[in-house]
Amino acid sequence: MSTARKGKNMSYAQRRQAQARQTERNILQAALTLMRERGFDKVSIRDICKQAGITTGAFYHHFPSKESLLNKGFAPLDDYMEAALRGHEADEPAERLGHILSAYARFMEEEGGELTGRYYVRRITDPTTPSMDSSRYTLRAMVECFRQAQREGILASGRSPEWVADFCYRHFRGVVIDWVLHNYSYPLLPKMEEDYQLFTGFFQKTAAKERP
Repeated sequence: MSTARKGKNMSYAQRRQAQARQTERNILQAALTLMRERGFDKVSIRDICKQAGITTGAFYHHFPSKESLLNKGFAPLDDYMEAALRGHEADEPAERLGHILSAYARFMEEEGGELTGRYYVRRITDPTTPSMDSSRYTLRAMVECFRQAQREGILASGRSPEWVADFCYRHFRGVVIDWVLHNYSYPLLPKMEEDYQLFTGFFQKTAAKERP
């Protein structure tokens, strides 16, 4: 069904909710773009509104302050990951996991380190922040990757797909935090790709599976 057709089938309340979600995404993307270029402290709410094409009133309808943008974390990461994985749906699980890992690292490096550091400081100092949001696209993509491996009989860990995905995601996040603590002094993507060799151990080879 086309986007236009979907829009016609939505109620007024649903359309308003969809518009609100899109405005929020536009704000986050505008803020991320500007903060990547200038740094967090040098970007004002007025700058973000101009970049997003909205009024300051619209901004405050969604976010009480510039700092509160950090509560949403890297919501644009989900869009980035979804675009990066498009066309790889039929890849083997181990190969798709490699795409997830490299896209995750590329996003962090392209975003730049300062905002990443501020984001994690915000999460650590706010006790109400959940450890992990299971609805996020990146985590869901990992879970589906390992579920496929389980269906194909090549998940070698003896753990559930959800446990393995959670483990991998926590490791990815830990590497990024280490990168922040080292003041972004080493390239993140090669480090992630090196660690990927560890994760391939979650997949048993078909030949091993078929051995009597």
